[in-house]
Amino acid sequence: MTDKIILLVEDDPDDVELTLRALRKNNITNKVEQAHDGAEALDYLFGTGAYSGRDTSLMPAVILLDLKLPKIDGFEVLRKLRADDRTKLLPVVILTSSKEEQDIVNGYSRGCNSYVRKPVDFAQFSEAVRQLGLYWLLLNEPPPGR
Repeated sequence: MTDKIILLVEDDPDDVELTLRALRKNNITNKVEQAHDGAEALDYLFGTGAYSGRDTSLMPAVILLDLKLPKIDGFEVLRKLRADDRTKLLPVVILTSSKEEQDIVNGYSRGCNSYVRKPVDFAQFSEAVRQLGLYWLLLNEPPPGR
């Protein structure tokens, strides 16, 4: 399980630290790559900008994507991922504090695999991260070649 990469796309340093802490607490020791805005996430995934030269054949097992991001928002990141053959099948979990029903509809209509609201309580958040890790990193069968 530890050879699978998680891409965490989150601009709030507190949420980044909470997510990393929850992963550690639940013994999820996978490498976590971080992107602090939508543009950085796309650069990482497509090997452009600061990530030019990155081996783009090594894709994350799952992307944890916030919606409210600087530069390029989460919905636009998702749209670009689904429009490209290299990334259209990557599992994307929207992990956000948004309670807007329209955000849920927009997320699924743009091709997210799961939509999870960040609980305010750390114990609940930690349990949500544990379940995400168990499912996407251990139980889920990715498409062939991924």
